[in-house]
Amino acid sequence: MGTLKKPDLTDPALRAKLAKGMGHNYYGEPAWPNDLLYIFPVVIMGTIALSIGLAVLDPAMVGEPADPFATPLEILPEWYLYPVFQILRTVPSKLLGVVAMGAVPLGLILVPFIENVNKFQNPFRRPVATTLFLIGTLVTLWLGIGATFPIDKSLTWGLF
Repeated sequence: MGTLKKPDLTDPALRAKLAKGMGHNYYGEPAWPNDLLYIFPVVIMGTIALSIGLAVLDPAMVGEPADPFATPLEILPEWYLYPVFQILRTVPSKLLGVVAMGAVPLGLILVPFIENVNKFQNPFRRPVATTLFLIGTLVTLWLGIGATFPIDKSLTWGLF
């Protein structure tokens, strides 16, 4: 932590500058030309050099060419979409599955209104919101883990 020099507000020169609106840069270096001409280009060139260096040292692997006529057996989205993918995969009616997927953001929009009913911040003093949060978390984990299993074992996690 550096030493902080506080301005002397009784100094007549500083008071004159403040009266003219010129005191904001009285302490420290000016941004022009010190930062804008010397520091920023160094940071930009360093970032570019780092990106090129990482690309040369660890290049991205090129996979198999895409085949539009060969669909893999189990297609999975990114991990954060597993729960809604599981909803769409297990609900028999696809329209109902899309409606259930749309209900997820609507439920998240309602969270501030549920949370705002009680003025306390302690979760133990907000039993409704805490219970809904825990149930929602468990259902999300259940659906997310189940999405990694084949569809015939997905709802039971392959346990039975």
